[in-house]
Amino acid sequence: MKFNSQNSNFAAMTDEELVQFIVHSSNTNLFGILYDRYAQKVYGKCLGFAESRDVAEDLTQDIFVKLYLNLKNFRGESKFSTWLYSFAYNHCVNYSKLVLKKKRNEEVLDDENQYALSIEDEISDEEIFSLSVDKLQESLVKLDPEDKIVLLMKYQDDKSIKEIATLLDLGESAVKMRLHRAKKKIVEIYNSL
Repeated sequence: MKFNSQNSNFAAMTDEELVQFIVHSSNTNLFGILYDRYAQKVYGKCLGFAESRDVAEDLTQDIFVKLYLNLKNFRGESKFSTWLYSFAYNHCVNYSKLVLKKKRNEEVLDDENQYALSIEDEISDEEIFSLSVDKLQESLVKLDPEDKIVLLMKYQDDKSIKEIATLLDLGESAVKMRLHRAKKKIVEIYNSL
């Protein structure tokens, strides 16, 4: 999108000002400014949930279409980037739930192998970082979306427990429990591959 001198004034606006202007004026062309600011970041988030770059691109496009349709719901109680971040994660979690449901319908899990796994009670961050990336990606596809989101926020996005709690609207102790459970599950899945 090319901007004329009048649009350059819009490019200098904060995200929150720009959203309000777009909502009140219904100027769809200005949405391109928000897209340009955040498309790569949203795409990066989608890569963590998608099984390919093409799927991540599709998810990114879907998120921005839905985002445009829901801009009027942005109340400004948080930064726009935080709202977008949560919006993108919710979309990706819903996508993951559909993929997981489809996979569960297509394959029968071998219960005997599931129970034969022996996992230590506490999984260290070093153990998570030592996992093979390809095998880890395969494991993430099989992980429940609620567990996946906590792991991706912690290890991909380097969010603190407090930040995750704020983004997911949970208590810090609940985040710690979910993180502990998610680490155990990802190692179980990883070891079963």
